[in-house]
Amino acid sequence: MPICALLFTSLYILCHFIITHFKKHTDFTAVHDDEDAAVNRIALGLCTFTLAVALGAVLLLPFSISSNEVLLSFPQNYYIQWLNGSLVHGLWNLVFLFSNMSLVFLMPFAYFFTESEGFAGSKKGIMARVYETSVVLLLLTLLVLGMVWVASAIIGNDAASRQSLYDLWEYYLPYLYSCISLFGVLLLLLCTPFGLSTMFTVTGKLLVKPRLLEDLEEQLSCTRLEEAAMSRQISSGKASCWLNLNMELLREQFFAIRSKRQKLELRHQASPWQRNLGYPLAMLGLLALTGISVLIVCFHILELLLDDAAMPRGIQDASLGRVSFSIFGSFGAALQVVLIFYLMVSSVVGFYSSPLFTQLLPERQDTPLTKIIGNCVSLLVLSSALPVFSRTLGITRFDLLGDFGRFNWLGNFYIVFLYNMGFAGLTTLCLVKRVSWAVQAELICAFGEDRDMRTQGQQALLVLGDRNVSPLPPWWPAGWLSAAERALMAPGASGMSEYPRES
Repeated sequence: MPICALLFTSLYILCHFIITHFKKHTDFTAVHDDEDAAVNRIALGLCTFTLAVALGAVLLLPFSISSNEVLLSFPQNYYIQWLNGSLVHGLWNLVFLFSNMSLVFLMPFAYFFTESEGFAGSKKGIMARVYETSVVLLLLTLLVLGMVWVASAIIGNDAASRQSLYDLWEYYLPYLYSCISLFGVLLLLLCTPFGLSTMFTVTGKLLVKPRLLEDLEEQLSCTRLEEAAMSRQISSGKASCWLNLNMELLREQFFAIRSKRQKLELRHQASPWQRNLGYPLAMLGLLALTGISVLIVCFHILELLLDDAAMPRGIQDASLGRVSFSIFGSFGAALQVVLIFYLMVSSVVGFYSSPLFTQLLPERQDTPLTKIIGNCVSLLVLSSALPVFSRTLGITRFDLLGDFGRFNWLGNFYIVFLYNMGFAGLTTLCLVKRVSWAVQAELICAFGEDRDMRTQGQQALLVLGDRNVSPLPPWWPAGWLSAAERALMAPGASGMSEYPRES
């Protein structure tokens, strides 16, 4: 128990710093109302607890697999005697309990607590909000339990099912969490394939591409021209004698172009090793991890057809240090851990990249409390379903411990089989679609980028010149843009009166 408390305290501190990085500070200051600030701080503490539980659920399988391999490698080591099956089993039970408590009670309480004002006629204060929130939460609990009771009565008509309807702790709560887990697993099924394909785009934006794929110098030159043109328009207050400008919109465009220019300068300053080695290695690594994941799922589909032991199941005793959970030993176990983390990151990327949940994406120092609550709930649903998701797809052979293996749908062969087929098919479809779009974009960029760059440079030069000149001729090379930019941005420079002649 002290080790579990130490681990959870570490996760809580880490999650506190993460939420502090995104929260909106004006919601927690006591400038306008001390009561609202105190309520928001209490809700923020509940969100931090929930996010710590979500992070603990992500680490469950990797910690269990790593512990088994450590005990196999050092069975008689005195310093790792604390690492045993009892500790791992206790962690699984605690994560399951806290996940239920956070989803069913803490997060609804945090949301209603921030929206409450107290009953009409009651004395204002935090306790009045607590009473109102408790009543609303009680009514919501009765509504949900009633819906679960009706669904259970419709599904099961035998005597055993009718008898179990009166057992709240042994039947209702596991059945309710089984439905939540099924929803989380289905959400992972939709988000993970989309995230696996989106990871290539996200990584391409973070890393510097080789010069073969893009011309940073030309992009930087044109961006500087656009920034200088925007600055000239803002300082003069108009673009020409007949065109009126929305200055607020113009400033927003100017700051966007400046941010783009700063990012391009950082990428331009990257070393040749980062540009020519980092990007290809990252793309190959992502492709390898995605391909291995799909191959493992395809192999697991064949196992499901031939062997009943491939079905996910739950166990009550964690026998660690006896046998490896991978046929490749420690290397296979390490690969399983990497794949689990990779699938989780891909699911989060796919979740926030999907059109339905794009609005939930947190912003640095500008995320309201209600959005923080929504993010914590979403991440907890995804992370608590990750162990079941990984075992259902055959990513790991580690059986589900505790109440994670009591879900009713895990024993249904058709659900598990169709789930594996759906994951393999959706992932392959998303990858093929993403690769075909990437090739098409590169071809368009290769054949049409020079023309687009020349057009942007012409527009910027016309604005900078501040004269009514005719468009630049078609033979104007893109390589002259940087020279024209330096001439126009020099102090006292005037507009171009004539085009440079071809040499």
